[in-house]
Amino acid sequence: MTDILDELHWRGLIALSTDEQELRSALAAGPVTYYCGFDPTAPSLHIGNLVQILTMRRLQLAGHDPLALVGGATGLIGDPKMTSERSLNDRDTVAGWVERIRKQIEPLLDFDGAHPARMVNNLDWTSPLSAIDFLRDIGKHFRLSRMLAKETVSARLNSDQGISFTEFSYQILQGMDYLELHRRYGCVLQTGGSDQWGNLTSGVDLIHRVERQSVHALATPLVTKADGTKFGKTETGTVWLDAEMTSPYAFFQFWVNADDRDVIGYLKVFSFRSHEEIAALEQEVADKPAARSAQRALASDVTTLVHGAEETEQVIAASRALFGMGSLDELDAGVVKAALDEAGAPMVEAGEELPSYVDLFVRSGLVDSRSAARRAISEGGAYVNNVRLDPGTSPDDRPGRDDLLHGRWLVLRRGKRTVGGVELA
Repeated sequence: MTDILDELHWRGLIALSTDEQELRSALAAGPVTYYCGFDPTAPSLHIGNLVQILTMRRLQLAGHDPLALVGGATGLIGDPKMTSERSLNDRDTVAGWVERIRKQIEPLLDFDGAHPARMVNNLDWTSPLSAIDFLRDIGKHFRLSRMLAKETVSARLNSDQGISFTEFSYQILQGMDYLELHRRYGCVLQTGGSDQWGNLTSGVDLIHRVERQSVHALATPLVTKADGTKFGKTETGTVWLDAEMTSPYAFFQFWVNADDRDVIGYLKVFSFRSHEEIAALEQEVADKPAARSAQRALASDVTTLVHGAEETEQVIAASRALFGMGSLDELDAGVVKAALDEAGAPMVEAGEELPSYVDLFVRSGLVDSRSAARRAISEGGAYVNNVRLDPGTSPDDRPGRDDLLHGRWLVLRRGKRTVGGVELA
């Protein structure tokens, strides 16, 4: 890679830049110290935040020095939303979220190589600062006309909700972060999403006013979906990086289900595959869309980045096994449950004595009646844990406790694609 900006352009990762030619020169003369901030306004980052982390990683691989800021101070306030005031979280909650988010970022950056990353927390320099010092040393450099022109602030001011001084001050705090990192580490580039552009440039302006130095800001575009729905949202909600909030199986399925119109763009943004590899997958989408090769490559790459290779192997095995192309016995308990949930499989709760196979298929909704269940079994189209039920199975025959996966679940299947589950209550 001779020019990281050319690479970012090819991947569709540059929406705005303060002075691209000056930044190109600085990066070529490198290494450049740069930062991106992440606020703990929830217990986890989501896949929108992943765009920023992976952009940081690309810059690091190109020979530059990253600072990953987790906002222990700004997280106590929250960046203003377009619609309404945020609910303020208590200090202990935010501190706990800071640690959770640090652990999500750390595996995705290199902290030991030639250009080691550094984690920073803006609470370290914000907490000791008095209100008077903040207003005298920082606030005096901000002009209300520019602050009021920020899109989110303007929208809120013209709404019934309005905006509090607390949220209005957020852009001052973020600007101060850039100034502090510039002073401490020689940071000369801040990256972020295009929706953060007003906050990014507030730091650029503050450093110019206070230090008489020129620094840079670079914004990535917001990722969109071709069908007009919001990226990173599913029927069950936001796609989080935390495995407890979005299971690795559900995470994998989100990417597998990417629209053909979106998948190549997602590969450019979220994978580290080469130009040649992505071009080959793009050709496969055109020639053999039903194979979904690009989607599977994308899902494997991103799930491995976030959850690790071992978890990804379990998820892929579960995707196959759920529909009869592998063994369910080898799957972890959590993967079995997540696979059933994500497949939308109707669940039957069973007591100590399991119902008959016929009743289980009826109660799961896989068939309409006991006679239909008996017919599915006699025709060889009924499966339990991927084992075909003997066509001679009696209507009163029932599974035993030894048949339960992990002592808790049965996976029912009628034909190739219709799946249900049984969970021991």
